[in-house]
Amino acid sequence: MRVCGAVRAGLFTAFIAAAWLGGQVQTSLAQARPSVSPSDAAKTSPRKESAPRKEAARSDPHTTGFVTGAAQSTEFAIAQDIATTLASGQETGPHGEVALRVLPIVGNGGSRNLIDILSLAGADMAIAPVLLANRLRASGTVGDTGNKLVYITPLFVEEFHLLARSEINSVSDLVGKRVNLGEEGSAGAVLGRELLNHLEVKVSESNLALDAALEGMRKGQISATLLVSGKPVSFLARYAQGDGLHFLSIPYSKAMLEHDYLPSTLSHEDYPEIIDVPDSVDTIAIKCALFAYNWPPRSERFPLLELFVQTLFSRFPEFLGDGHHPKWREVNLAALLPGWRQFQPAERWLQQQSGGEAALRKAFGRFLEQQPISNPPNREQLFQDFMRWRERQQGR
Repeated sequence: MRVCGAVRAGLFTAFIAAAWLGGQVQTSLAQARPSVSPSDAAKTSPRKESAPRKEAARSDPHTTGFVTGAAQSTEFAIAQDIATTLASGQETGPHGEVALRVLPIVGNGGSRNLIDILSLAGADMAIAPVLLANRLRASGTVGDTGNKLVYITPLFVEEFHLLARSEINSVSDLVGKRVNLGEEGSAGAVLGRELLNHLEVKVSESNLALDAALEGMRKGQISATLLVSGKPVSFLARYAQGDGLHFLSIPYSKAMLEHDYLPSTLSHEDYPEIIDVPDSVDTIAIKCALFAYNWPPRSERFPLLELFVQTLFSRFPEFLGDGHHPKWREVNLAALLPGWRQFQPAERWLQQQSGGEAALRKAFGRFLEQQPISNPPNREQLFQDFMRWRERQQGR
C-alpha cells in the first residue's frame, strides 16, 4: 500500500488521536518415480488408519510440545522464536524450573504434524497448512478431527519456493527432469505433485530433505527443488548464494483460488542474493495456522496450554519488532478460521479484549470520516496497521 507523504502524515495523526481515544487495549535421493496423474493425486493423502489415541504426557507438566516444519523452515524458526521469547521474563523455581517451557519438535510441515498432535503424548500443538487440515478432517482417515483439533490462531501464508539450476528457465523445462518435492508426506510433496499435475509437467520425483536436495542440485543430479515455507527462508538464501540457482515463476490461475491457493511473489527484499533489483518472481501460497489438541478443561494438560495462550497473546507485540521473523507482521490474533473451532482460552482472551477494540474502532472511524483525505487506503488494513503500531508503543 503506497500512500503519499501528506497522507502518511495525516494517517499518523489519526493513529495518535485514535490511540488517545481508545484507552488500554491489550492485543517444512529417495527412489525416483514419475509424478502421478491427476486421477492418482488423491492417493497422496494419508492412508486409512485407526483413529490415534492420545494420552497426556507424564514426564514434565511444565513443557508443551510444539510440532513444526523441517529444521531449515521458517515455521521451525517461528517455533524457536516463541520458545526463546516466552522463556524470558518468567519467575523460576528453586531448581531453575519455569512455569511454561515450549519445546519445538521437528515435523514434516504437512498433515503428519496434525496426526502427531492427535497421537503423541508430548505434542500439544502444531503449525500446519489449513488446506491440508481441511482435507484431513474431510477424509476421516484419523477419526473425528473436528472435535479433537482446534485452532489457537491463524498465522501467515506459506509460499511455494521452486528453486532451479541455471539451465532451467521455466517450469515447462522441468519435463523429464529430476525434481525434489521434499520429504514424503510434507506439504511440498503432496501439493507439489498436485501443482505439477495441474501444469501437466511430468518429472522424475525425489523426496529429500532440503539440504540434501540443494547439494544434489550443486552436483547436477537434481534440476529443481520445491519448498513450501514462509518467506524469507534464511537457510535457503544462505545456501543458494553464489551457485547460480534461481527461482522459477509459478503461474497462477483462477482455478487455484477455488482450491484455496493464493497468488504471491518473491522479491529482492526477500532474497537479495538470489533475486536482482527490481525483479520479482510470481508464485503461489497457502495459509497456515497454529492448531492444538482439544484437551478437556479438567485434564492435566489444559491449564498448561491455557497458560501458553495467555502468555503468547499478551506478549504478542514483542514479536513484531525487527529482531523477529517478518512473518509475525502478517499475524492477526483476532482473525477467524472458518469451519474450525477455536481453543476456548484463546477465544476467551480475545473476547475480553473485544470491548476495548470495538470502542477503538468506533473512535478511529469517526476521526477518519472527519479528515479531508482523498483516496484513503483500505480501511481495515489501515486499522490493523494502526493496532500494530499502538502495540509497539505499549511494549516500549
